[in-house]
Amino acid sequence: MGLREFFATHPVFTTAEMADYRHSSGSQSRWTRKALLAHHREQGRLLLIRRGLYAVVPPGADPETYAVDPYQVAAKLRNDAVLAYHTALELRGKTYSVFNEFLFLTHRPPHQPTSLRSHRFRGVLFPKALRDKGKEEHGVTLVDRSGVDIRVTRLERTLVDVLDRPDLCGGWEETWRSLESVEYFDLDEVVTYALLLDNATTAAKVGYFLDQHRERLMVTETHLKPLKRRLPKQPHYMERSRRGKGRLVSDWNLVVPAHVAERSWEEAI
Repeated sequence: MGLREFFATHPVFTTAEMADYRHSSGSQSRWTRKALLAHHREQGRLLLIRRGLYAVVPPGADPETYAVDPYQVAAKLRNDAVLAYHTALELRGKTYSVFNEFLFLTHRPPHQPTSLRSHRFRGVLFPKALRDKGKEEHGVTLVDRSGVDIRVTRLERTLVDVLDRPDLCGGWEETWRSLESVEYFDLDEVVTYALLLDNATTAAKVGYFLDQHRERLMVTETHLKPLKRRLPKQPHYMERSRRGKGRLVSDWNLVVPAHVAERSWEEAI
């Protein structure tokens, strides 16, 4: 039916992509798109993920149990989707823990998360500072995932994003331990993006993290000075929603949660 090549190169696809392929290949098939999809589902060749989104089931595999690549699914849930936060780190094998939730940035998050078996997919709005400046694509790159190009935030942007929103990375311990598994960052790019978010608390959090890892990441005062110029005028809580006990780090005008300052997760069990 002229779709074998399409299925081979689109393990997860939208109906719009299928329509574009049929049009570009000059398909003369009398089958309508709806009929084709229904036929291949009945034959066990396709799995419906949600309306307008399908996964190809390899020959011999069971549609009920076939393990669809969750990163490919997350990347296809919106045409502007960018994998981000914990998911961007996990895609590269740079997380302390493995999550079943996959996060993607988009201009129009779905009203409800999408689920596929044990996996949950959640859209998050691009940060307002980026939307206001038209900089949503800053620090976004393509990663090949089994022959499929997936848009994902670079490690430098991801570092800033998860410090800005640790709730989207599993909390402070998961964030800290995950970032510490990354061997190298382009620190100039980290600083550039941190300032682009135009948030004094975020600048302080990024500065504090870099300051804590000077030797390992080869951080210099050249990297820290631009962040210090953007610090809050009064001490800000690193975790505003939980203003409990903390330690004031005067260099960054930041009240750091005790368990982060003391790295309590490193205590012997």
